[in-house]
Amino acid sequence: MSIKMQQSSLAEITWEQKQDAFTEAEDVIERTLLPDLPNIPTHALILSGVRRCGKSTLLRQFVRKQFQDIFYLNFEDIRLYGFDIKDFVLLDKVIDESGLKVLYFDEIQIIEGWELYIRQKLDQNFQVIVTGSNATSLSVELGTKLTGRHITKELFPFSFAEYLDFHHAQANPETLLAYLNEGGFPGFLKQKLPEILEFLIEDILNRDIIVRYGVKDPGSIKKLCSYMLANNGTLVVPSRLTSAIGVKSGSTVLSYFSYFENSYLVSLVPKFDWSHKAQMLSPKKMYVIDPGLVQIGSTSFSRNLGHLLESVVFWHWRRKTKEVYYFNEKDKECDFVVRQKDQTTQVIQVCWELTLENEEREVSGLLAAMEYFKTDNGIIVTAASSDTIRTDVGFISVIPAHQYLLT
Repeated sequence: MSIKMQQSSLAEITWEQKQDAFTEAEDVIERTLLPDLPNIPTHALILSGVRRCGKSTLLRQFVRKQFQDIFYLNFEDIRLYGFDIKDFVLLDKVIDESGLKVLYFDEIQIIEGWELYIRQKLDQNFQVIVTGSNATSLSVELGTKLTGRHITKELFPFSFAEYLDFHHAQANPETLLAYLNEGGFPGFLKQKLPEILEFLIEDILNRDIIVRYGVKDPGSIKKLCSYMLANNGTLVVPSRLTSAIGVKSGSTVLSYFSYFENSYLVSLVPKFDWSHKAQMLSPKKMYVIDPGLVQIGSTSFSRNLGHLLESVVFWHWRRKTKEVYYFNEKDKECDFVVRQKDQTTQVIQVCWELTLENEEREVSGLLAAMEYFKTDNGIIVTAASSDTIRTDVGFISVIPAHQYLLT
């Protein structure tokens, strides 16, 4: 470490952190992911997700239900600046002195060699819980050093159902509109200050992307972030963005988007193709993780309603599976194809409302996807309308989003 730390100093830091983290007021709602968190002593539990989505709160709920006491350390504490792999020996002494056998490490992946330390603690029969905000650094390093010794879960901002629970509200078009406007970051919903989300974006950019990946031109990646927030739900065309953000190649744009995706700020959705290579090469659609963040970067709420609804439907499914695609064949488009265990489970079209102007386009795109995947059921998610459309291909259910998002 840059300043030599004594064992007593590290012990004091862990005690203070634990007091701050585990003596807070009782959490407002219980997260829906809580029952799915396994308590398996032989495996490290890894919880990843975007910053400020409630990982610490969820694990506080988990710890209260499962354990009498735990050892806690958040590695992003400024007092731990300069902590490196050699300092794990000192940490071992503090852990041994505590007598605790359940270890909870927050953002430990910022320390080089962290995965070796986790492996060591598992071998010593400690139970380990890890949280982090970077998908790649967790999955890649765990995959090489902890194969078969960890279970990973992902947490996202409040779903629509959790948003309703938080506000003790009923599902209806009005609460749906409120969710599209406010999003689901718990800290923002408690205070409703736009600065909270603005700071969150800056925090993700600076700590999870610019510093982590050594971005040499922070201005260009911030321009791309602004573009992404303003164009949520649209196709990513790297060649069209190079001059706009001031970089020389489309590959740089793609690298930036991979950084956004690794930090959970956005998800890039591929066009469905039976060929994995073709999927990888296809243009991707981008969906920002939370509608509240989109509002921060938008100049018009009403103009974005269709894409906001589409984005929320995407994340509804992303919470359940990573196999979500868009469909585009022979000029027929369908917003989402959901596949689970090599089976197409849903084909979904999303539009704010069905009108005389758009009904033929929306229905024909959905029917094309239904025929392609040989399914006789399709879904159109709208803001409020409900209907059943019978066709030669099958049935199309038109479902209000405030109902669909609770399924």
